[in-house]
Amino acid sequence: MFKVKDKIAIFDIDGTIFRKNLHFELIDELVWMKVFPQFVREELTRLYSNWLEHKGTYESYRSALITLYSKHIKGCRVEDILKASNIVVSFHKNRTYIFAENLIKKLKEKKYHIIAISGSPIEIVREFNQKHLKFDQVFGSVYEIDEDGVYTGREKFVPVENKGELVKQYISENDLTLEKSFGVGDTESDASFLELVEYPIAFNPNQNLKKIAEEKKWNIKVEKKDVVYNVANSLKSDLIA
Repeated sequence: MFKVKDKIAIFDIDGTIFRKNLHFELIDELVWMKVFPQFVREELTRLYSNWLEHKGTYESYRSALITLYSKHIKGCRVEDILKASNIVVSFHKNRTYIFAENLIKKLKEKKYHIIAISGSPIEIVREFNQKHLKFDQVFGSVYEIDEDGVYTGREKFVPVENKGELVKQYISENDLTLEKSFGVGDTESDASFLELVEYPIAFNPNQNLKKIAEEKKWNIKVEKKDVVYNVANSLKSDLIA
């Protein structure tokens, strides 16, 4: 008998589901735990302040977080990162966007296969999934660990470099379909998977993604406080009316 393929939905996490940034919160907690040195918090605060004061783009801010984390993860033990991830997610897990939560609920009711792709470290991404999202699969940045359970500081896998290729491979390996598929992202790093799906949604997009979404006539949603606005709703679906 012919098997109907499962439909897929793809989400970014930071700024799309989670109202803050998992990477930022993890670094901050590692300073509190004295795993990372105290001066790292000063650098973290500077980076965040620069972004708030329009001294750089969100992508440059996100990239700086990755550089900061990569530099100081070297020599740290796996159990410390897992402990910090548990603390952060336990405290912040419900700080999510209404639009994302409502859409995820509808997609689960419709039996979608749901995945998330994040630039944040895989340890905290998995923790967030286990405690809150309950997605079928999640991807995050993977850092090399030696035989003693210590991070070497080298990146092994960075999914944000091409989320679209990751999605294509995942769909092929898991026998899924892009028919009636959904994608939700907030920056240009998400464009490579948004262009694959039938219903792409630029959610609270930065300027670069907004420009792409307008050119390609993608749906654009903005959530302010507890209200969701349709900036552009070109592709109609009963799940995102």
